[in-house]
Amino acid sequence: MLDVEKIRRDFPILQRRVHGKPLVWLDNAATTQKPQSVIGRITRFYEHENSNTHSGIHALALEAADAYEGARAKVAAFLNAAVAEEIVFVRGTTEGLNLLAAILGEAQLQPDDEILLTQAEHHSNIVPWQIAAKKTGAVIRVAPMDDNGDIILEEYERLIGPRTRIATFTHVSNALGSVLPVAEMAAIARRAGATVVIDGAQGVPHRRVDVRAIDCDFYVFSGHKLFGPTGIGAVYGRKALWEALPPWQTGGGMIDQVTFEKTTFADPPWKFEPGTCSLAGAIALGTAIDYVNSVGMEAIEAWETQLLAYAGEGLRSVPGLRMVGNPRERGGLYSITLPGIADARVGKLLDEAGIAVRTGAHCAQPILARFGLTSTVRPSFSLYNTREEVDLLVETLRLISAQR
Repeated sequence: MLDVEKIRRDFPILQRRVHGKPLVWLDNAATTQKPQSVIGRITRFYEHENSNTHSGIHALALEAADAYEGARAKVAAFLNAAVAEEIVFVRGTTEGLNLLAAILGEAQLQPDDEILLTQAEHHSNIVPWQIAAKKTGAVIRVAPMDDNGDIILEEYERLIGPRTRIATFTHVSNALGSVLPVAEMAAIARRAGATVVIDGAQGVPHRRVDVRAIDCDFYVFSGHKLFGPTGIGAVYGRKALWEALPPWQTGGGMIDQVTFEKTTFADPPWKFEPGTCSLAGAIALGTAIDYVNSVGMEAIEAWETQLLAYAGEGLRSVPGLRMVGNPRERGGLYSITLPGIADARVGKLLDEAGIAVRTGAHCAQPILARFGLTSTVRPSFSLYNTREEVDLLVETLRLISAQR
């Protein structure tokens, strides 16, 4: 069991007040707060190690390169990748999915080929594939979700056919909290010869991810949802696929030789990391992974599972409150509405009580439309949240509901 009060002391921002009230941070699906170790690691880099990497032989350049590549190794171990070279650093999940849509589109898609998505996808895992389909003449198929917010696995399997080249799906829905059976979905797709891409933005903060056990081809996540900085994320990909795929963006650092007649490229992962990457961000992401490992992902998942169950009981007790979706397995969040009160109004009243939640479409308009909605209120939880914070959320929602 976690010592949540001890953990909370690691996060300086949790000591602040909002509107004169203690901050209750329930917007973790948008971004998590940062422990002092991560904040300090960023400061240490700029105070003591700041240098560009890979092209210098002086002391600071070598120190920065060691720290940067050390962070890559930490990400690889965290995801159980086979080798560190299977990890490409990007700005976040959005950039990672755009990268994959661009290079897989170029390498794998022909007219009338198919890309399979699900209704649960974040816009970042829809729009890049639409662009790839438009450029190549490929067709997008969409696997439906049921009334509980679970994938209809039989329909997903039925939609995979001989023209399916790419199957891409979220690990955990950022709008409903539904945990998809990613290993089973990956196995179905790979049997048909499709490349499997997983949006793991909401997966890695809440559960142990083993990319080799899932048996996916690519897995993408953002650092800032895993207690790391903004502007950094990572894409896991099978080494053989990285080696076969073309680069996306080009520039310094990702080349082998350049003449005016011809360019040859560096080996992966550096082939996909042009220019100066977020060095401090990557290094601090490694520190965030150190922090998570020190707490224990299994302990985090156990605490969050208890907290979600407790929150669910409380939310169901609020008069008139609608809980959107009831998935078999839930990760990190609830989507709720109070019919008769605008979601933005609910969010503002919660804010006045010091409670930060997200309201709106959550960049997931198709899945909300599936439930006849354009927005919801989304409290989302993390390892530093407490039962007392859940009690305050529920009591405040009761007071708001009474105003209808």
